[in-house]
Amino acid sequence: WMIALGTALAAEIVLFRLYSGGFPNLLSAYISGNSVAILLKPSSDLLWPYFVCSLLAISSKYVLRYRGRHLWNPTNFSVCLMLLVAAGQVSMLSHQWGNAPAMVAVIWSVGLLIVWRARVLHLTLTYLGAFALLAWARTLINHQPLGGELGPATGPMYQLFMFFMVTDPRTIVRGTAKQIGVVLVVALIECAIRLLCDFDVIPSGSPLCAAPPMFALFLVGPILLYLQLARAPAPAAAPGPTA
Repeated sequence: WMIALGTALAAEIVLFRLYSGGFPNLLSAYISGNSVAILLKPSSDLLWPYFVCSLLAISSKYVLRYRGRHLWNPTNFSVCLMLLVAAGQVSMLSHQWGNAPAMVAVIWSVGLLIVWRARVLHLTLTYLGAFALLAWARTLINHQPLGGELGPATGPMYQLFMFFMVTDPRTIVRGTAKQIGVVLVVALIECAIRLLCDFDVIPSGSPLCAAPPMFALFLVGPILLYLQLARAPAPAAAPGPTA
């Protein structure tokens, strides 16, 4: 945790000063560092993945940019990239908080409060509703219990995804209807990935099967944001990345 969070904060300060000077808002780096610490599960006692993943997350905001906006959610980008290029040494943490009702209630209460105050509650609720509906649809195809299809929503990956990734104000498109549309597309792509993994069209050991929602957003979100930015009038010069 110290390596992941410390790297994210230090990288944000250094890159922001190099990019535009001044001192940055560290909220984004704080969220990214904590998310990396929670989501990554390196093999053995490796510590370097926490450093590399946090550095990639913050660096992506300053490198993968178009018209003053970074295209990928930082943590989403870095975790997916680590799973792709270091699959033999890094995996996704699938269990940490457990499914105890009291713990889940606390996490969801805090998460819902955060997205409500950020005025992106509609994105979390849209994704949650789409996930539940598509989970039921998957049971008609793969004949798995509904509880098993819904269960991942209480795990760390899905909770961080719903509250901090699909709702990231800096990487979502503009317009409520368009935002909801993007979330629905992400949910559909995730459902497709999960079904392809269920029937071994995508091998079960593939990184895509370890993190379907992460890779769905990784593939869909930046493309749709880029297309919207490309069609908009060129913006005036803006300062460096913010939270």
